[in-house]
Amino acid sequence: MNSQQSKKILIVDDEPDVTELIHYRLRKEGYSVKVLNDPLQFMGTALEFMPDLFVLDIMMPELDGLKLCRMIQADKNLTAIPVILLTAKGEVEDRIKGLELGADDYISKPFDMKELTLRIGRILKRTAKQEPAEASQLQIADIILDTDEHKVTLDGKLVELTATEFKLLRLLMERKGRVQSRENLLVNVWNYDTDTETRTIDTHIRRLREKLHHRSDLIETVRGVGYRINLP
Repeated sequence: MNSQQSKKILIVDDEPDVTELIHYRLRKEGYSVKVLNDPLQFMGTALEFMPDLFVLDIMMPELDGLKLCRMIQADKNLTAIPVILLTAKGEVEDRIKGLELGADDYISKPFDMKELTLRIGRILKRTAKQEPAEASQLQIADIILDTDEHKVTLDGKLVELTATEFKLLRLLMERKGRVQSRENLLVNVWNYDTDTETRTIDTHIRRLREKLHHRSDLIETVRGVGYRINLP
C-alpha cells in the first residue's frame, strides 16, 4: 500500500456515478485520485496534477477519450504518462484507434472494479523507474536508448515515445538479434497473460516503427512468431 500512496491517477468520464465508484475504490487502494466530469478542463488539470496514469472514457461529448489521447501525445510533459481507456463493448474500432494514439490498455464497460485496479497496478508497476543498470545506454546503429534518463535519440534528435513504446524498444534492443514472440512481449512488456489480444503488440510495433523513421526496418517481423531487432 505504501508504494501506491505517491501514485496519482486522473480519471476523466462524464458519468459521475462511474467516477465516484472508481474514485472510492482507488482511494481505498492508497492512490491519490482526481476526477473530471468535464473533459474541457482536461489539459489544465493534467498539467497541474501531473498524474502517473490517466483513465479516460472514450464516449464523452465535445472532447472524447481519443481526442484526449491526441492531446496527451502532443504535449511533451504528458506523452510518457500511460493511459487506460474505458470503452463500450461494441467499440472495437475505437479501441484500436486508442492503441494507435498511444493508449496502453483498455477495459470494457461495464467493468469489474477488481480487474480495473489490477490493470492499473500492473501498468504502474512496469512504468515505475527501474534501478540503473550497469550499462545505462543501449545503442544500435544511430538509435541510442538511455535507461537512466529514460529517453531515446535517433541521429542525435530526441524521439518522443510513450512509456510502453520505450519499454518495448528497450526489450528488443537488449535482446537484439533474438526473436521475441508476441506471447513473450505480452508477459515482459505488458505483464499480461498470454491469452490477451495480441493485436495490442502489433499496434505498438507499428507506432514504434513510424517514430523510428528511416530506421524502422531494424524492427523485423518474423511471420507467425513475433519481432526482433535486425542488426544492421
